[in-house]
Amino acid sequence: MAHTPVNHPLRPIYRIVGFITGAYLVAFGLIGFITTSGEEFTGPGVRVLGQGSNMLWSIISLVLGAIVLLATAVGRNIDVAVDQFLGWGLLVVGTYALAVLRTDDLNILGFTMSTVVVTYLVGLLLITVSLYSKSAPKAMAGAPRQVREGRTA
Repeated sequence: MAHTPVNHPLRPIYRIVGFITGAYLVAFGLIGFITTSGEEFTGPGVRVLGQGSNMLWSIISLVLGAIVLLATAVGRNIDVAVDQFLGWGLLVVGTYALAVLRTDDLNILGFTMSTVVVTYLVGLLLITVSLYSKSAPKAMAGAPRQVREGRTA
């Protein structure tokens, strides 16, 4: 029976991973915003932290990172919903960017192949964090898996 774990023992570590992911997005967006300040809004862009970026993608990354950081700070399963939604959204954006990578007119985010890879990784990290960060009161969480299966350790 498939289910999303509730009160996972490694939940604090997954929340830290979510926080680090959000901090990376903010740092990338901020550095990209500073680096591309004199460039076109939706052009081929420049290299930022080894990835291609332009002003539009820098702003999007900055906003997404701030949302992830805010949701992680608030907690209360809001971070679960936000991380899952933004993770899947980043996978969609990465797929779109991969499809238009070799075009000049449709690559409005200034992606390179390394940007696609990092976008996929960040999206998958956020989805993974959302799967293991859910919390509930102890009475509603149910017994741990070992107890349900009749094992002691």
